[in-house]
Amino acid sequence: MSVSASSKAQVYLDTHRTISPISPLLFSGFVEHIGRAVYEGIYEPASPHADERGLRKDVMAALREINYRSMRYPGGNFLSGYRWEDGVGPREQRPRRRDLAWQSIETNQFGTNEFIDFCKAINTEPMLGVNMGTGTIQDAANLIEYCNADVGSQYADLRASHGYTAPHAVKYWCLGNEMDGPWQIGHLEAAEYGAKAREAAKMMRWHDPSIELILCGSSNSNMPTYPEWDRVALEWCWDVVDYHSMHYYANNRDNDTASYLALSAEFESFVDTLTGVLRYVKAKKRSKHDVYLSWDEWNVWYKASGRTFDQGKWTQAPHLVEEVYNLEDALVVAQWMNVFLRKSDVLKIACIAQIVNVIAPMLTTSDSLLKQSTYYPFLLFSKLAAGSALDIVVRSPMYQTAKFGDMPLLDVSASYDAANNTNAIFIVNRSQTESVPLELKWQDRAPKSIKAVHQVSGTDPKAANSFENPNLITAVNVAAPSIDGQSATLMLPPLSFTAVEVAL
Repeated sequence: MSVSASSKAQVYLDTHRTISPISPLLFSGFVEHIGRAVYEGIYEPASPHADERGLRKDVMAALREINYRSMRYPGGNFLSGYRWEDGVGPREQRPRRRDLAWQSIETNQFGTNEFIDFCKAINTEPMLGVNMGTGTIQDAANLIEYCNADVGSQYADLRASHGYTAPHAVKYWCLGNEMDGPWQIGHLEAAEYGAKAREAAKMMRWHDPSIELILCGSSNSNMPTYPEWDRVALEWCWDVVDYHSMHYYANNRDNDTASYLALSAEFESFVDTLTGVLRYVKAKKRSKHDVYLSWDEWNVWYKASGRTFDQGKWTQAPHLVEEVYNLEDALVVAQWMNVFLRKSDVLKIACIAQIVNVIAPMLTTSDSLLKQSTYYPFLLFSKLAAGSALDIVVRSPMYQTAKFGDMPLLDVSASYDAANNTNAIFIVNRSQTESVPLELKWQDRAPKSIKAVHQVSGTDPKAANSFENPNLITAVNVAAPSIDGQSATLMLPPLSFTAVEVAL
């Protein structure tokens, strides 16, 4: 279906019509011991940008700008073979080990305490995982004691001997990673995992009742066990967990940009299916307890795939899955985050995988840093989406896709921050060729002003930033439209993401 330039769209906004408060944890990250994510990413003592702890100052500055609210660590597949004791204590005494997940050598020079210091440096909440593969429930309990207990017992005293007398007070904990996957070290069937996770949760909560726990869900929606795995695991663990994990990686292997830019339909279906599972298990358990969704791995990943499990070649910090992101990838990330707002009643945590070098919004060399196209939509959502998500009405021209049939040309979400009396609207124009006029209509009040309009756009969906041309795809400020009563009209260029800041 062709789209004419005269086809007008409308977005109707009413600040009384809200979906849910927006959890700040939707703007979270993930760093795993894989490739150059840790070593030569956030930790590189030999870099001219390293501080006295070996942390990259330029990387941390960019991470503070994007403002991740929590950070998941240390994996990922790496977690299921990780012995946390290897990564604490004097560095010169830490063992070098083979990491079976990524066929790499792990030096353990960066571990739990270094991660806590890193989180403090970028002002983010740590989210730690416990090993549910080769690890035992006792190992999980010991790690909680090491991190969160007051001195006076074995593992708390061990932490103090390592220079950290005060507890780390880690609130968020993942009960393993992708345990439904046959590729996972120590893979378990759903009932086996549910039983183990329940007992681990019990011991962990006995050490610290204030922690919040995240259960492993399906690794992706194409798993043959999905969503039965989710049902079984939740039935075992409903009353002892707070969140249920979901993972998804998007791709455009078919080089079908029209369908790729409509992937929000698939993202929403994934959330809706698991929401149904949550409701079913809650009803079956006759429970008053709520469990929410944690989308703690999400990103575009396909160009660099096939160079993972067998390519580490038992080296340290091998170059693995260093995806280069283009304009269409940035537009998919933007609509993914639109879905986060539209599903904010059930989705409370989301961690982009990952934060530097490995399928990440940033790439580094030893002396430089590149912000990729996907950095900018995340930055705009992180800065502007606050308060509550609005239940907006969108009237949009339609276009045809091979995968999803007719889809709206515009993908939109909005937020309303009552505390600051501000409103933000986030719009993706999926058209590859046509500009779309958009009328914003506030139904309950007239806005005072449109403070700013930020835009990520271009003419080539495959355009990507490089170290030689770092600002090809970036966020720029464009002219803000005037307000006419309770309306304002924007012209949205093709292949664009637009974020509108409004004072109400």
